[in-house]
Amino acid sequence: MRKSYNLFAGGSLERIAALSDGLFAIAMTLIVLEIRVPAHTPIHGEAQLWGALVGLAPRFVTYLLSFLTLGIFWVGQQTQLNHFERADRNLAWIHLAFLAVVSLMPFSTSLLAEFITFRLALVVYWLNIVLLGATLFASWTYARAAGLVRADVPTEVASAMRRRIVIAQTLYAVGAALCVFGTTWSIAFIVLLQLNYAIAPNIPWLRRL
Repeated sequence: MRKSYNLFAGGSLERIAALSDGLFAIAMTLIVLEIRVPAHTPIHGEAQLWGALVGLAPRFVTYLLSFLTLGIFWVGQQTQLNHFERADRNLAWIHLAFLAVVSLMPFSTSLLAEFITFRLALVVYWLNIVLLGATLFASWTYARAAGLVRADVPTEVASAMRRRIVIAQTLYAVGAALCVFGTTWSIAFIVLLQLNYAIAPNIPWLRRL
């Protein structure tokens, strides 16, 4: 009896994790390359060098922003993979879509660094985050429906997975909306939000975010 290729393709969680680690590492490296050493020619003193370094501040800010973004979503993806019993072709392609969005992060970071006062650049960056969250949400939703989640995963954990993504994306939307008052407000809010998720301070109401 013939067996459909799609029934056994893409079933390795280890290969998904390995590809993800490599692509995240490349994306995290590419975003730092946007911080370029100032050209030597117009600099002839300490004050001029200091001024050139200050001029790089937007690129340092966007680097921090994107490194935190990638770190948070890497942790989120690894957390999901750790709770899966196995993978299938559809789940593999959902994660490939997720990684395709990850690979866009250097572009959206560069765009925001170059046009940090432009609302459109901030919205493009926010859309990159939205797509990251949407694909992770699709991964968890599909895995639950397809029976790919480990049987011993408590209901509370499954709820926490969904809640984390929904609340985070809602807060990112609030941050993006603040660009009405200026992109500085949006970036500051998103950085603080990401620091909360990265550091996870021992504050009860923050732990629920």
